[in-house]
Amino acid sequence: MITLHHVPQSRSMRVLWLLHELEVEFRLVEQAFDKSLRAPEFLSLSPAGRVPALEIDGERMFESGAMMEYLCERFPEAGLGRAPGDMDRMGWLVWLHFAETVSQHVAALTQQHIVLYEDAMRSPIVMKLEAARIAKCYRAIEARLSTPVENRDYLLTGGFSACDIAVGQAVYMARHFVSLEGYPETEKWYDRLSERPGFQASLPGPRSARIYQQPFYAPWAG
Repeated sequence: MITLHHVPQSRSMRVLWLLHELEVEFRLVEQAFDKSLRAPEFLSLSPAGRVPALEIDGERMFESGAMMEYLCERFPEAGLGRAPGDMDRMGWLVWLHFAETVSQHVAALTQQHIVLYEDAMRSPIVMKLEAARIAKCYRAIEARLSTPVENRDYLLTGGFSACDIAVGQAVYMARHFVSLEGYPETEKWYDRLSERPGFQASLPGPRSARIYQQPFYAPWAG
């Protein structure tokens, strides 16, 4: 049995989406986005007190990128990984882990807009810098998708893969702070991803708690 510990609208969403795309059996445990993640029981699963945490074959994993690599290797028949020697292997690794570059800037903005509860705690400078860094990430994705290569509907020439899931989920979160307007190829790519049943199944359910209570958080001027 595979058990995923998950907070809706967090990095664990990318692993949940991947599990749906792999079409494997798993158990989902939703955690609250609060101090319960620092409880000893959860820290035994994830020492840093963060999601995702994955239990599989009696072992525990607590880094989403590592989980995605492992699951793709564990279930190669789904075709979402790229094995050593594959023409897309280098690109697959680069883009899979580029998702964390996007996510760290999203995390900073999530803290500034949502976690910090008093205006005096917030920094317009930090918000401006992190939004600009997300825009730079969008430009990198746009450049990749604009390359005149056959079948470049996805990040890899060989088609849809786990790196589209990882980066697509990071963009799902980033869109709460920085619009995709002005990045037409990225917007079309994101629209294709968001139509996938696996993406839809990984969204918060009607009873799920949400980190983001609104679809977009406008720049804050202080």
